[in-house]
Amino acid sequence: MFVVLVRNNTYSLNKLLLKMKKLFFLIGSLLLLFALESNAQLSITAEVRPRTEYRNGFKKLTAEDVDAALFTEQRSRLYFDYKKDKLQLKFTLQDIRIWGETGQIFKDDNGMTAISEAWAKYNFTSKFGLKVGRQIISYDNQRFLGGLEWAQQGRRHDAALFQYEDAESKLKIHAGFAYNQSGTIAEPAKLVGTAYDVANYKTMQYLWVHKDFEGGGVSALLFNDGWAYGAALDSVSNRQTVGLVASKKIGGIKLAGEGYYQTGEFKGSEVDAYMFDLNATYKTSLTPITVGYQYLSGREATDTKITQFTPAYGTNHAHNGFMDYFYVGNAHGNVGLQDIYVKTKFKLGEKAGALIVHGHQFLGASEFTDTEGAVADASLGTEFDLVYARKLSKDVTLNVGYSQLFATESMEILKGGDSSQTQNWAWVMLTFKPQIFASK
Repeated sequence: MFVVLVRNNTYSLNKLLLKMKKLFFLIGSLLLLFALESNAQLSITAEVRPRTEYRNGFKKLTAEDVDAALFTEQRSRLYFDYKKDKLQLKFTLQDIRIWGETGQIFKDDNGMTAISEAWAKYNFTSKFGLKVGRQIISYDNQRFLGGLEWAQQGRRHDAALFQYEDAESKLKIHAGFAYNQSGTIAEPAKLVGTAYDVANYKTMQYLWVHKDFEGGGVSALLFNDGWAYGAALDSVSNRQTVGLVASKKIGGIKLAGEGYYQTGEFKGSEVDAYMFDLNATYKTSLTPITVGYQYLSGREATDTKITQFTPAYGTNHAHNGFMDYFYVGNAHGNVGLQDIYVKTKFKLGEKAGALIVHGHQFLGASEFTDTEGAVADASLGTEFDLVYARKLSKDVTLNVGYSQLFATESMEILKGGDSSQTQNWAWVMLTFKPQIFASK
């Protein structure tokens, strides 16, 4: 019976994917027709982005007699951008797969084919518009809200956004809203109830304000996310995050900082957490050098509230080391984090590309104990990240990376594995992204 159900579900999924591909082809054809027969603007861009990774201690410590992982994951996309008068549309078809997961001759497609973006925007005036649909919500340095484009699938929201942007005053105001509902029960059954069983917020509202000024800028964020909880998932708790991001250039030094505070409730538990980051960038004759300190609150064993800060919807791969030991879909004991970092970027020549170099010293932000109950050392380890980036042509980019973590026994307490083993990660990524059509 289980086999029959699996086969039936697979068959239904493949039928759905086939219908979706046909629908997307139809949408693209219609947009192309409209663009050719009117004064509309249409562009179609293709993207193929394979990335080969060698993982030997990525996200979690490896151990003796554990084999490293080696694989290639590929993202393929088609972007359709349409614009006419006050209307804008964007559709993005996306397929993600591991090389070899589907045989050479097959009927069942194991790849993840889906619509990555599908949104429309109507501009009431030159400054004010409404954007609705599945879209990227990304602001500032993407610490709290980001598109997560490093991950092949990215991060998307189903939301409505009111956007006010005034180029003259350099002021931007965005207000977003979302109300999510499970889609597993089709019509006519969906007549009562609002229970939500997806690992996502049930409701979301936010206000983001940004103002540029001479030598810098400042952003403020008010964000509320409501999460369903309880045995029947019929209760909703609301968590609020308040943030401020600012930068200012003083002479030859750029000062930047951000701070966030979280309060409210998360799935019935009180929240009282915070984070901050302070950094300074000095541009030398060879390269800019950034030195900074970041603190994300953790949770003590005696805390009755949720005191560990959660950067819930950001591009966390861009922060706290590229080996993704913290806040990238994996736990580290809710101890928070202190990150002392140095970052720089060397230009290797006009056409030779650039070398990015990052160094991080990681420490826990709250006390935790070892297996014998003694307070562990706060030091978690040191990570070095190297990334070489080069544009091979207008439409082709090469990225090569290597990272190594020198972990401590305290990291071993939190993440398992063996801290005495070599922990490293290497990857190569090619991005092909040509524009294949543009109406005139």
